[in-house]
Amino acid sequence: MWNAILWGTIAASATLVGALIVLQFSIPKKIIGYIMALGTGALIGATTYELLEGALEMSGFLQIAIGFLGGALAFTVVDIIVSRKGGKKRKEPEKNNEDDSTNSGLGIFIGTIMDTLPESAMIGMSLIGGESVSLALVISIFISNLPEGLSSTVGLQKSGYSKKKIILLWLLVVFFSALSSLGGVLLQGASNDIKAIMSAFAGGAIISMVASTMMPEAFKEGGPGVGFITAIGVFISLWLHHL
Repeated sequence: MWNAILWGTIAASATLVGALIVLQFSIPKKIIGYIMALGTGALIGATTYELLEGALEMSGFLQIAIGFLGGALAFTVVDIIVSRKGGKKRKEPEKNNEDDSTNSGLGIFIGTIMDTLPESAMIGMSLIGGESVSLALVISIFISNLPEGLSSTVGLQKSGYSKKKIILLWLLVVFFSALSSLGGVLLQGASNDIKAIMSAFAGGAIISMVASTMMPEAFKEGGPGVGFITAIGVFISLWLHHL
């Protein structure tokens, strides 16, 4: 249990690190795009090599299909709702966007929590059965959370949030992420089919999040070069998986 909380906190703390960097320094948008692309590839790899492969070892393709497609659908529906409430541009590092009404601080905050919870749950699920934490998983999530903190903090600043309030919000994100990681461990006593469905569900939510928010912003800010950097992220995830 404590392992799940510890590693979930470490992985989610990258959002706070990103926020602190933005509050102290001006980061070029292209750099944010490159980091986001690296995190995109790392998450795609971690989902494939850790969650889906592990789920397949526990159950069959039917259970994986139910969980994976269900997770993707659930994230998409919630993302549509959050986007309409102001969270659409939570990963947008542009400070001079004129459309302030659709970039509210509350929407950004809710959207960010929605992005990080499935990632943190992945960590807890990887610990089911007494297994040691997956280094590939933690590093992949950490890498993906860093640009989340960078770009979303810009949006919160634009919405008029003070430095103190921004830091408090990111501490809450880390807290909820740790709880989500713990929630994954609570599936310890569930059947293999349920574990497989839930693992695949988290994977589906992650892939949907990556495709709808991280990839478009990475390309927008980093340009065509992000394709190669994304591939590097996938390869790093594969390498860590086989260490």
